[in-house]
Amino acid sequence: MRKAVALGYDPERDRAPRVLAKGTGRLAERIIAIAKRYNVPIYEDSTLIDILVRLDYYEEIPEELYKMIAEILIFVYTKDIEYGKRYAK
Repeated sequence: MRKAVALGYDPERDRAPRVLAKGTGRLAERIIAIAKRYNVPIYEDSTLIDILVRLDYYEEIPEELYKMIAEILIFVYTKDIEYGKRYAK
């Protein structure tokens, strides 16, 4: 069954990224479709998703996941740069 989690982070308010949306099956497909519609980069990691779906809504990710989440942030940053370069021409 497909799973999805959407994270959000406001550096002025949050100490760490928070779970904004999560779901399995049809709800996961909806979360992914919305992300694609708004060109939100999608990062796939089955081990991480299994952990994140167990967190409560708006719960900050636990400190032991910081390294894995940092990898996602690097992925998103890279995608943002690629997106900017692609549309800057």
